[in-house]
Amino acid sequence: MTYHFSFGFILDYWSALLVGLATTLKLTVICVFLGMLLGFALSLMRTSETWLIHAIGSIYVEFFRGTPVLIQIFWMFFCLPIVLHVDLSSLASAIIALSLYMGAISCETFRSAMKAISRDQHDACMALGLGPLAKISHVILPQTILRAIPTLLSNTVSLFKESSLVSAVGMSDLLYVGQNIATRTFHPVEILTTVAFIYFAIAFPLTRAVTIVEQRLLRKIEA
Repeated sequence: MTYHFSFGFILDYWSALLVGLATTLKLTVICVFLGMLLGFALSLMRTSETWLIHAIGSIYVEFFRGTPVLIQIFWMFFCLPIVLHVDLSSLASAIIALSLYMGAISCETFRSAMKAISRDQHDACMALGLGPLAKISHVILPQTILRAIPTLLSNTVSLFKESSLVSAVGMSDLLYVGQNIATRTFHPVEILTTVAFIYFAIAFPLTRAVTIVEQRLLRKIEA
């Protein structure tokens, strides 16, 4: 049986693909925001001098970095409702799983940025009598974010691509919509190729932007 290629029919399903893309982008933005907040908190835990706090942060990060994201999504969708005796939608499960994963990878980004802050600044905070909260909010946080921006952007691109895994639990993201269209039209090559190009069209410019931002930030920091 000869397969007949035809990309023209994709225009009929373009609005559905855009709806799926919007869902993917919204999910990415939410999880990046929550994950960065969690990641910064975890970086403070991993730099803590209290061994218990440091151990908890380290175990968390190593666990979520060392297990497949797909398994994490499955666990949140199938297992967490059983453990907590609650009903979780595919959206809620996806947000929890991807935010926890983003928190783990962002933690290492923030921790590396914190290490670049000179010891003199910590001593200056102590000399000025700044409390822990004031030190973190006025000295540590601004410099950490500035130094971490390039890697955080890279993490965002990675999460955007990893978000396609949520289609496995029935969430109507870009890939899920594409798979349904491919099944309905019997044209998987054209549809999945189009979906791949949509992901690429968004991820590639962001990847290039990371390089540009990194170069500019390095010049600003060195200056």
